[in-house]
Amino acid sequence: MRLGSCYQPNDPDPVVTATPGRAAAGLPAEAMVFACFNVAHKIDPDSFALWCRILDAVPNGVLWLLETNPTATRNLRAEAATRGIDPSRLIFAPFRHKPDHLARLGLADLALDPGICNGHTTTTDALWSGVPVLTRMGRHFASRVAASLDTAAGLEGFIAKNDQKYVDKALFFATHPDKLAADRQRLIAGRDTLALFNTAALARQLEAAYHAMWTRHQKGQPAAAMELR
Repeated sequence: MRLGSCYQPNDPDPVVTATPGRAAAGLPAEAMVFACFNVAHKIDPDSFALWCRILDAVPNGVLWLLETNPTATRNLRAEAATRGIDPSRLIFAPFRHKPDHLARLGLADLALDPGICNGHTTTTDALWSGVPVLTRMGRHFASRVAASLDTAAGLEGFIAKNDQKYVDKALFFATHPDKLAADRQRLIAGRDTLALFNTAALARQLEAAYHAMWTRHQKGQPAAAMELR
């Protein structure tokens, strides 16, 4: 059953603490902050290679990552160095409770989504915090989730169809801060209107889906793919 907006229900009104300054989060004040708060095992080699290409082309860029464990931190920094990227440009953030995490997320400029297994809740958290998520559309469910979330948030322009377009889009937004700022403001302003955060509407869609399935069953019809709009 394909729902009309997005499969994922989200909290439309999460608890958020006060936003810290960049210095408090260990971030340079004037940097272009690319972020990925997925756990380390979601960072596949191809995605990390693309991120390093982006950092190489954006001299003031840093990559803000979740500090999953010391081994992952050490290995990612070492891999960055082999690709010519100063390891200090990878900044690791410790785990925080959800309200504090959502508060700090808004310090990022652009979230970079991994390819094989996209961010799911991670992507939604970024979008709710006003941080657009750049993603590539893959061929299996886990690699297409962020594209669905972006679409439900009105950010189709942040969906890349291949690796090169992913890099090109990252560089475009890094060099067009006014465009990126406008998209950020649209996200924040749309918290009450975007389909991604309209949980009540999603509940109605689910009810309609169940009703359609049950009606089909009562008529003795076999299971079939269905789509709600």
